[in-house]
Amino acid sequence: MCLICERINSIKTNNNHWFVKELETGYVVIGDNQHFKGYTLFLYKEHKSELFELDYNTKLKYLEEMTIVAEAVKNAFGAEKINYELLGNGDAHLHWHLFPRIKGDLENYGNNGKGPVWWYPKEKMYSDINIPSDKELDNMKRKLSVELERLLKF
Repeated sequence: MCLICERINSIKTNNNHWFVKELETGYVVIGDNQHFKGYTLFLYKEHKSELFELDYNTKLKYLEEMTIVAEAVKNAFGAEKINYELLGNGDAHLHWHLFPRIKGDLENYGNNGKGPVWWYPKEKMYSDINIPSDKELDNMKRKLSVELERLLKF
């Protein structure tokens, strides 16, 4: 079983404390490491590895929901820009990485502190200092949930 499927199963059994909200096509979860405060993932509900594997209407709904999640992340965490990534080389299961970006979040890395999140050193990005406390995580989940509810009312 893939890592994303395992995480989805932990959501279904109420054992994933990173889980924020279930949408029609996927699950919203806060990322494990938070150098980029508000880093969020949107996990597709079924095990598919490519967008073109989805039927037309499902694909449109998944992309629409991903943009709603991205807007909620931007609003909840005060991002100046959102970076979107759908890679799947490590975990071949559709899932979006949504990185809220603010000026200076790359510190002295990249071109004057600008560039993709992957320019930030892995050992720093995945350091234990970037794992939120339970209180911080609860606060992040609450903020994101409030924004999702607001945007989904339309």
